[in-house]
Amino acid sequence: MTKNFWATRTGIIVVGAAIGVLAPLLQKLGNPGNMGICVACFERDISGALGFHRAAVVQYMRPEIIGFVLGSLAAALAFKDFRPRTGSAPFVRFVLGVFAMIGALVFLGCPWRALLRLAGGDLNAILGLAGLVFGIWIGTLFLKNGYNLGRTQKTHIAAGLLMPVVMVGFLVLMLIFPQIDGEPKNDILFYSLKGPGAMSAPLIISLVAGLVIGFLAQRSRFCTMGSFRDLLLFRQVHLFTGVITLLVVAGIANLVLGQFNMGFENQPVAHTLHLWNFAGMALAGLAFALAGGCPGRQLFLAGEGDGDAAVFVFGMIVGAGFAHNFGLASSPAGVGPHGIAAVIVGFVVCLAIGMSMRKQ
Repeated sequence: MTKNFWATRTGIIVVGAAIGVLAPLLQKLGNPGNMGICVACFERDISGALGFHRAAVVQYMRPEIIGFVLGSLAAALAFKDFRPRTGSAPFVRFVLGVFAMIGALVFLGCPWRALLRLAGGDLNAILGLAGLVFGIWIGTLFLKNGYNLGRTQKTHIAAGLLMPVVMVGFLVLMLIFPQIDGEPKNDILFYSLKGPGAMSAPLIISLVAGLVIGFLAQRSRFCTMGSFRDLLLFRQVHLFTGVITLLVVAGIANLVLGQFNMGFENQPVAHTLHLWNFAGMALAGLAFALAGGCPGRQLFLAGEGDGDAAVFVFGMIVGAGFAHNFGLASSPAGVGPHGIAAVIVGFVVCLAIGMSMRKQ
């Protein structure tokens, strides 16, 4: 009974509520505004910490991401759900990860952050969520018409453990090479001195929150993309109840913590270009649908041994480097100089993948 509880309707609601409480608390403890948790933004910060891009305001080795993978691994091992597997169109998944990140950074957030932005009163998130649903809807059309990246295969246990090992390595680097006061870089890692990258909850609290969410999400199969996909394809509301719970509970938590500010203007790490809020998340939603999961779900899958999900995750991390090195990412001032072109190219590539990889 305990093993299956988190996969029940009640279980998925509890998981959504847990994320809805923890994210605003992490914001209160130091994480950026309306960004208690943002998988895309935090992977972007990790990309910067490793030097893949040099945007000085978004460089930090986010412990929450490390916790997601290790918490998922712990759950998978505890419940004999660790299944090393790989081999399903890995480079395609990498490319989808790159464009998923580009779309998310044009909007400035992943699906989780879109919900958390709305829960904090940022009405620009409505356009982002609408775009997300639109992109996922396009993906469901391909799924209905035979889109498939092929079957995964069982692989060696060591291969399934590679992603968690990498995350442990990231944590070790963070502990051995901490931030030096007043310095943007130590011998290995980059650290922001200002901007969102310089805002963080205490390391231990962030790591523990990530571990808890990773554990619960692995057991419940929590996925924002999957919730909309199941609603559109099968009219199933199981996962969707968890997403709605996250939104409602986070909104209440923000009100209690004094973090709720309704409006379009002057929202933290957001812009008001509605068309590109919509289009950026539409591209991200399409890429998530074609890859089979939102960025959070991909981390949880990687923790339980899915090498294809790990490839997607690293596609997003590399995509963040492209986005900031080539002026694709947005900022509160608006879309980057080449962000619009990147969204158009991303749609062309993702639509080509959807149309060309169908089984008759």
